Amino acid sequence: MMGFHDLYRMSSHAVITDADGRVLLLKATYGACGWGLPGGAVDPGETVHDALLRECREELGIQVSVRYLSGIYLHRNVTSHALVFRCDMPTDSTIRLSDEHSEYRYWRVGEMAPVQRQRVEDCLGFEGTVISAAF
Repeated sequence: MMGFHDLYRMSSHAVITDADGRVLLLKATYGACGWGLPGGAVDPGETVHDALLRECREELGIQVSVRYLSGIYLHRNVTSHALVFRCDMPTDSTIRLSDEHSEYRYWRVGEMAPVQRQRVEDCLGFEGTVISAAF
């Protein structure tokens, strides 16, 4: 049973594609220095949408627009739910990475790690029902 003050995490992430349908991923400068979707933790007092917009502004230097929420994913190993949103960047955008990331790249869905690929496939194949899954 979870108590009111137990530690629990939530994060918001953006699926952004280029003109060829490839997905934007960022390489972290912390932890395992892996590749991931733009986004991050929801801060206390912040909505999931506010967190998404703030994180994208911080990590990309860009104001994204949100199309829809496509999935909510429980990551058991870190006791966290990750919310995945389909987003767009203005066409004339220039990405300016923060210190949290060393590079960015657009990936084909098939090149991604399995968990990342599943979340992105769910997002790009969205048909109006938010997916819920656990990893």
